[in-house]
Amino acid sequence: MNRGFAAAFGLVSALLAPVMAQRHAQQSQPAGPWMDKSLSPDRRAELVVAQMTLEEKIQLVHGTGMEDFGPSPSPDLIRSNGGAGFVPGIPRLGLPDLNMADSAVGVARSGRRGRYATPLPSALALAATWDARMGYAYGSLIGRELRDQGYNVSLGGGVNIAREPRNGRNFEYQGEDPILAGKMVAQYIRGIQDQNILGDIKHYALNDQETGRYFANVKADRRTMRETDLLAFEIGIKEGRPGMVMCSYNLINGDYGCENDYTLNQVLKKAWGFPGFVISDWFATHSAEKAARAGLDMEQPGDRYFGTALKEAIQNRDVPTSRLDDMVRRILRSEFATGIVDNPPARKVPDVIGGMEVAQTIAERSMVLLKNAGGVLPLDPGGLKRIAVIGSHADVGVLSGGGSAQVDPPGGNAVPPPPVQQKSGETDLEAIFGTVVWQPSSPLKAIRAKAGRAVVEYEGGSEIAAAAAAAKRADVAIVFVNQPSTEGRDLTLTLPDNQDALVSAVAAANARTIVILETGGPAAMPWIGEVSAAVEAWFPGIRGGEAIANLLFGDMNPSGKLPVTFAKNEADLPHPKLFEPPVKRGPLEGIRETVPPFDVDYQEGLKVGYKWFDAENREPLFPFGHGLSYTNFAYSGLKVTPQAIAFTVRNTGKRAGIETAQVYTSLPAAANEPPKRLVGWEKVELQPGESKTVTIAADPLYFSIFNVEKDSWEVIPGTYTIRVGTSSRDLPLSGMVALSK
Repeated sequence: MNRGFAAAFGLVSALLAPVMAQRHAQQSQPAGPWMDKSLSPDRRAELVVAQMTLEEKIQLVHGTGMEDFGPSPSPDLIRSNGGAGFVPGIPRLGLPDLNMADSAVGVARSGRRGRYATPLPSALALAATWDARMGYAYGSLIGRELRDQGYNVSLGGGVNIAREPRNGRNFEYQGEDPILAGKMVAQYIRGIQDQNILGDIKHYALNDQETGRYFANVKADRRTMRETDLLAFEIGIKEGRPGMVMCSYNLINGDYGCENDYTLNQVLKKAWGFPGFVISDWFATHSAEKAARAGLDMEQPGDRYFGTALKEAIQNRDVPTSRLDDMVRRILRSEFATGIVDNPPARKVPDVIGGMEVAQTIAERSMVLLKNAGGVLPLDPGGLKRIAVIGSHADVGVLSGGGSAQVDPPGGNAVPPPPVQQKSGETDLEAIFGTVVWQPSSPLKAIRAKAGRAVVEYEGGSEIAAAAAAAKRADVAIVFVNQPSTEGRDLTLTLPDNQDALVSAVAAANARTIVILETGGPAAMPWIGEVSAAVEAWFPGIRGGEAIANLLFGDMNPSGKLPVTFAKNEADLPHPKLFEPPVKRGPLEGIRETVPPFDVDYQEGLKVGYKWFDAENREPLFPFGHGLSYTNFAYSGLKVTPQAIAFTVRNTGKRAGIETAQVYTSLPAAANEPPKRLVGWEKVELQPGESKTVTIAADPLYFSIFNVEKDSWEVIPGTYTIRVGTSSRDLPLSGMVALSK
């Protein structure tokens, strides 16, 4: 799309959207029986389908373009809200426009229209809270701000497990364990949909790396799929009940994710009984007939396949009319079930200030204290005369994730980027995805506010000698390091820009060196033995600076736990070298043209994350579930039955704290599983000296394996070892229980 036209189009859209929305609402009040709220969503959808023409049905199963990128927009797009996708409604039937916005970590890129949203901590940070309440609060805030901005469809809900720790989009997802990831994303979805927003879960499925994502052919056996990647979706869908599932770009065992009969029809719709609809990722549709028969219900962002081509396939009986009716019925069922027909959004200014409070709470609950040698943290301002703060633009802001999930900072990018320089053949979107955005929340400012009379000196870190000199003058040195992450690109575990050398130099100059990491996933830390303390702050959102300062000075007690394993180096990973296509491709090459696929072989099978390290007897840098506190916890009194696991947690320290008590099980040898798996956890808030008894139900699914021959889950009879503790590698309690089928 011509950029000048796009800008003018966006301005006209912004001016006319409220008028058009009001006019559309006035036209959308038919007295049809499907408007009876006492009827079930299924019945209401059936009644509407019976009244629809072929043209109206086709209209609902594809998008009409998007601003700045994609096919030429249709005239209907004038009613759109400037989001990622748009499907015009049908006023005579009371069906609203579908206005879609990316919303993995907040309402994306809305700042371009002057209506800012709350930039939340990353979804991986949310997973580090291990707290369902935080997941629901996160989703609820996004849902409210979507409504306030006039959207009714959310494009978030990422739950691709961190099988590949270098995935550039891991910050949008919920970690490496399918049970933790599935349960956290379920709460995110529930929070969004309780605001009368149609929510999704994505990217279904096995979209675990960004390199070559449009034409990567993921090879995995069915047991591996069902017990790892698909299990996260199964839990998220059954507990979160999203209105739609977004299928992925990649191929799965030879068929594209959006035309894969096994994943879409056999598993999602048949085995799981999913009643909603399947929407393609943007430009992930590759056919009309095959995709429709395989279970795809809506093409986005345009109508290349599900417009005229699908209509002709219906008329030629290449696709049954009953299948088109099923596609439309599923879409309408989700519209009625989520309330977007009966409770349309009403625009108002989002409460971003209130949103910032939520963002800070989640950030504080997510930060992981990785190391704290000698109790250097929390800092006592009364005992400090000079503090050195070094690196990572800590004087002005905190890092955020990029790509389609990027949330525009209220107040603008704290580190203004140079003008976007498009390379030859590069699209607007590729250039935008490469922009690094810093949320304007200054850790330096927040540290100074808490440092009392101590002098707080800042060094940018680009000059290592100057940084070391500043550290030598100080009582304590706080080094900020980062690794930008974005859609379309994968990473290494090594921090960029010579930051490892910076940390080592500072640590050599000051024994009391504290490192704050701002990353979208795991990072190697060759200097970890040289520093006194390390904190994983993730991408902490719009109040990240304040949250970091509160942790450093003890105004909050860290309680985050790692939702991913941190490896010492890439040689310890299942695939030390990323799978890559034989011919180097651009980040968006293959999105709209056919490119020969290359294989991504999940030979490690069930051994994902901590399960790989356990099975291969490899020592991680920091294990899954790890996270220290400013207090201490003791475990005792384990009691195990086939129905539940009970134990006592006691706060043996001098500060109030929150522990995440974790339960793992080792299956009988006949199950042929990795050494252990997470089966439950609970957040326990304790005052000094206080004890609580924790009881965790034994969900049969979490103790089962998937039997491919029977196409069902089953419990292998035998003795199961139960282990309880504070991380996957620190499990002081153990017991056994016999389970039968």
